[in-house]
Amino acid sequence: MTPARPTASATPAAPSVRDLVRLRAERPEAIAEAAARRKRRPLLRTADTAVTADTAVTADTAVTAETASDRARPPHPGRLMIIAADHPARGALAVGDRALAMANRSELLQRLCLALSRPGVDGVLASADVLDDLLLLGALEDKVVMGSMNRGGLAGAAFELDDRFTGHRPEDLVRHGFDAGKLLLRIDHDDPGSLDTLHAAARTIDAMAAHRLPVFVEPFLCRRVDGRLRNDLGAAAVTTSIAIASGLAGTSAYTWLKVPVTEDPDDMAQVMETSTLPAVLLGGEVGDDLDGAYGKWREALRLPTVRGLVVGRSLLYPVDGDVAGAVDTAVSLL
Repeated sequence: MTPARPTASATPAAPSVRDLVRLRAERPEAIAEAAARRKRRPLLRTADTAVTADTAVTADTAVTAETASDRARPPHPGRLMIIAADHPARGALAVGDRALAMANRSELLQRLCLALSRPGVDGVLASADVLDDLLLLGALEDKVVMGSMNRGGLAGAAFELDDRFTGHRPEDLVRHGFDAGKLLLRIDHDDPGSLDTLHAAARTIDAMAAHRLPVFVEPFLCRRVDGRLRNDLGAAAVTTSIAIASGLAGTSAYTWLKVPVTEDPDDMAQVMETSTLPAVLLGGEVGDDLDGAYGKWREALRLPTVRGLVVGRSLLYPVDGDVAGAVDTAVSLL
């Protein structure tokens, strides 16, 4: 299988998944080499983005400089459209009623490469193994790359709230030249493990700020219902989680929020007044009602602090199987 790839500025180290496995076995240093030569971009592209050498006009194109400049402008200036794929590292492989939907790595990579190739998609959020695969496949050129930092709170485990930082460290993100990190912050007032996660999150935000790297904090208030962890999406709970996350660490200069749409979408305007930190919306579990999710995202994206979307399973595994169509619709909301 050869996944569809975005246009890259260099030949990928692994043109196919078969080559990827061979390269991992025979030349593991190829991952660091691919990271070192990856073409980077700013986290946000603004309306005055300059025409780069890659968009330079030649005599053969017969295109005016003004047209070239128009083509160089981002489709949604100052906004972010990120595809999330860090679920498997926490043992969360299900999509709807398909318990192991994300377990096939070749299929996941194919879907990710297709999503990343769509116009208006800015980048990807994933664990190290997935990002390493995408580096070798050449799919991260000129993309925002976010490393997922705490994956220790395995889905369904008794220690789920003791969410250790078992993924990317700040120094890993710096070494690979990645652009941001993301951490999950779930708080249960009845679980002492939440305090350990709060403390670790605060110190990680400090470390990211020391490297001047943005970190996206995904906060929830949650509780156990019949032994299972449930996120509270009521307005009061989301408001409180945002207030707590915004106040972590010694500086909030590089902190972003990654927030859910509330149970009642009409509450979002008041909820988002809790903080001045820039925020992106997470996709979450949308079930079969993707159209309903689009509507909720569209309204929330109009709020002043909301700067984009970070969506995973609902776009990578849509009910109708049309990954490109789902991604394009999400991009159009920006």
